[in-house]
Amino acid sequence: MNEQSKSESYAAAGVDITAGYRAVELMKRHIARTVAGGKSSDIGGFGGLFELDLAGYRHPVLVSGTDGVGTKLKLAFLLDKHNTVGIDCVAMCVNDVICCGAKPLFFLDYIACGKNVPEKIADIVAGVCEGCVQAGSELVGGETAEMPGFYPIDEYDLAGFSVGIVEKEKVIDKNRMRAGDVMIALPSSGVHSNGFSLVRKVFDVEHADLTAPVAALGGKSLGEVLLTPTKIYVKPMLALFGEVTVKGVSHITGGGFYENMPRSLPAGLGVEIRRADVRVLPIFDLIQKTGNIPERDMFNTFNMGVGMSVVVAPEDADRALEILRANGEDAYTVGRIVETGGERIRIC
Repeated sequence: MNEQSKSESYAAAGVDITAGYRAVELMKRHIARTVAGGKSSDIGGFGGLFELDLAGYRHPVLVSGTDGVGTKLKLAFLLDKHNTVGIDCVAMCVNDVICCGAKPLFFLDYIACGKNVPEKIADIVAGVCEGCVQAGSELVGGETAEMPGFYPIDEYDLAGFSVGIVEKEKVIDKNRMRAGDVMIALPSSGVHSNGFSLVRKVFDVEHADLTAPVAALGGKSLGEVLLTPTKIYVKPMLALFGEVTVKGVSHITGGGFYENMPRSLPAGLGVEIRRADVRVLPIFDLIQKTGNIPERDMFNTFNMGVGMSVVVAPEDADRALEILRANGEDAYTVGRIVETGGERIRIC
């Protein structure tokens, strides 16, 4: 902590420099968890350093991804719970990076707030660090910006940036896909971090009791279920890449099935989803019923219980399922690749 750096004038304008130093000190123990060997990174410099080990790579390709948490943060504000949204932030980035076949290497975060409360900032970063641990990624730096008058004093925004690496010849190539290939679903943990503008409207969360048990949710509260962090799929997917040829991967985020699955399909091919096989989570049934939302809109907004989809050849499907299940994913087949001249997604 820099004892000499203190500005009474800046503090009078709403920015407390010393609070920033205090927040950094509080978060260092969390950041140490993400560093290989448990050594603490030199957090606080102008740039985050990462030593790149290229042993075993012939033509390495760096893959990057960036995203934020979105209006799910409003639930964190209402519940005054800030140690899980960081997991969402990491997940939204690394789950995109893994779709290319890349292993996430390091992560940086950005927190903008109306008032820097060191304990709250440390809670947010604790979640980021937990996400990094789950992804096998190192938190090498970040930024906290105190912006009074721009954000309400009790609110903040959170975004992040991930960089991964993959051998060029192992980049996922959707052009290998053929009609008859199998689509495998990896279950989501809940709503993840998409569609919350609609969720907040449906449940009128600012006026709802977010802590009361809800029978339709197995006795869990609405707040607990909605704040459940986004699942991070990095480790099971890396295990799969090591043994099976994967032809396509989709991270099911905003836009649901209809927007995300076509991004991993080549021209001329579509996917036929068996509606009865989709393991829809109770929260989505509750959203649909409460909001009187058409089923197509549900599948075009939410993940509906499928956080990630994977396409493999029919002869590799059983082995892929075996690997994913051995790595903690209750994966299952949900559809097949078909030739199409029109709609890319057919749910029947």
